Amino acid sequence: MHDIMPISQTGYDKLKEELSELEKEAVRVRQRVAEAREQGDLKENGEYIYGRQQLGFIEGRLAEIRGKLNFSKVIDCRQVSCDRADFGTVVTLCNLDNQQTVVYHLLGPYDADVVDNGISIKSPVGEALFGLAPGEKVEVNVPRGLIQYKLLDVKTADFS
Repeated sequence: MHDIMPISQTGYDKLKEELSELEKEAVRVRQRVAEAREQGDLKENGEYIYGRQQLGFIEGRLAEIRGKLNFSKVIDCRQVSCDRADFGTVVTLCNLDNQQTVVYHLLGPYDADVVDNGISIKSPVGEALFGLAPGEKVEVNVPRGLIQYKLLDVKTADFS
């Protein structure tokens, strides 16, 4: 069973756009494959072989995007509560090890790359921050070691 993942409207729209473009590309590639098939001897037909491979990649990505869209719930990032770090919020952190301030936008795994400094709520840092209130501290185990953060601020996003 799949978990329903939150996604921003912007991330959802981005996936829908990619889906539409890939569907158009799949039609073009299918046509090229059909034309190459008509040339005969498929074992020696590079256009046919390459077209089938390309079509396989496109169909795989189409299935992946459809799955993401089917198992996601659109949440307006401008409407989320800011009393705790949650999906769609913009969090300001202080790295307690080096005193540097960093700002992250907490998003779902399907759209964490929609904005600069977007991180997934399923990433180690995102999971550790999820549910924290300003002023709380957390230790996060990341590949390069243990990092200590203090949550300074939680704000709403400027996009849906």
